Amino acid sequence: MEHQKVQTIKHKKRPERVIDKLSGTTERPRLSVYRSHRNIFAQIIDDAKNKTLFSYSTQHKEVKEKSAYGGNIKAAQVLGEILAQKAKEKGITKLAFDKGHYSYHGRIKAFVESARKGGMEF
Repeated sequence: MEHQKVQTIKHKKRPERVIDKLSGTTERPRLSVYRSHRNIFAQIIDDAKNKTLFSYSTQHKEVKEKSAYGGNIKAAQVLGEILAQKAKEKGITKLAFDKGHYSYHGRIKAFVESARKGGMEF
């Protein structure tokens, strides 16, 4: 039981370390990603103004049309492409990527690579 408490504490401190080193500015907002078993959620945040500029997820209609299930790599790729397109429309091309406590592989990696292909710079 003691091991599980230590793991929980580490799990909660990891994203805090990332945010301490990484913050979004007006010129380079932060792209924060949350991954659940069934969906992926992404939001672009301006930390200087403490404001979420916009958010997108695999639950949105555009993404569901291209990928029926939101918890796989294909859905992550579709979300990355659409998010890059929406960000370009708002004039955002450079982002600071906040992966939280997730490892850079699987769905997270597919999401970022498709966003890069869509014209985003991290």
